[in-house]
Amino acid sequence: QVDLVESGGGLVQPGGSLRLSCVVSGIIFTNYHMQWFRQAPGKQREWVGRIRIGGSTTYADSVKGRFTISRDNVENIVYLQMNTLKPDDTAVYYCQPLGMNSWGQGTQVIVSS
Repeated sequence: QVDLVESGGGLVQPGGSLRLSCVVSGIIFTNYHMQWFRQAPGKQREWVGRIRIGGSTTYADSVKGRFTISRDNVENIVYLQMNTLKPDDTAVYYCQPLGMNSWGQGTQVIVSS
């Protein structure tokens, strides 16, 4: 059973940066593409981006050019570097292995002045 532990969220001013981490256990990490999602208050969960096993990435248009996903295949961690944050980025952020319907507790990001 996969275990997903997200961290790194917090309160940040518009234009600021945060780096989120997701520690993954219970699966062979290098066998999975990894994804980030987010859910804003009152909205449906939204796909943010994906990093494939080989390291290539794809992003939602809303975050392209501002967010970067990376992975550490030794420590089994996937990261989400978020730059130039906007109030619309306020949400709870989740990671997920592609193809698995499993969720961690998420980490809250609030972008506000």
